[in-house]
Amino acid sequence: MKICVDENIPHITVLELQQLGHDVLDIRGTEDQAIADELLWKRTQREGRLLITTDKGFGYYRRESHYGILIVRLHQPNEAKIHERVMRAVQQFAEDEWKGLIVVMRDVVQSTWRRN
Repeated sequence: MKICVDENIPHITVLELQQLGHDVLDIRGTEDQAIADELLWKRTQREGRLLITTDKGFGYYRRESHYGILIVRLHQPNEAKIHERVMRAVQQFAEDEWKGLIVVMRDVVQSTWRRN
């Protein structure tokens, strides 16, 4: 699966996703680090990637056609908790299920929305 992670997703998560065979674009340490959300969104969509982020603002795009959005929203986030939530969501949904799907992983529950 083609994935884009923003700079708040732990490096260990990137490595594990790559080990699972995913094509992961990590913008950390590149010219795209800290770019505006709109530009990151456009690149992610142009390349057909699932977006993994901790930025709830990407929920704004729920009505647009997209390749999937995974948002991790925790009260007291740390690398281990973010990593666990990302890996749980990626394993829960098959690659062909992500198109048009938004998943918000919280401390205890998760929410999902599918674009109609």
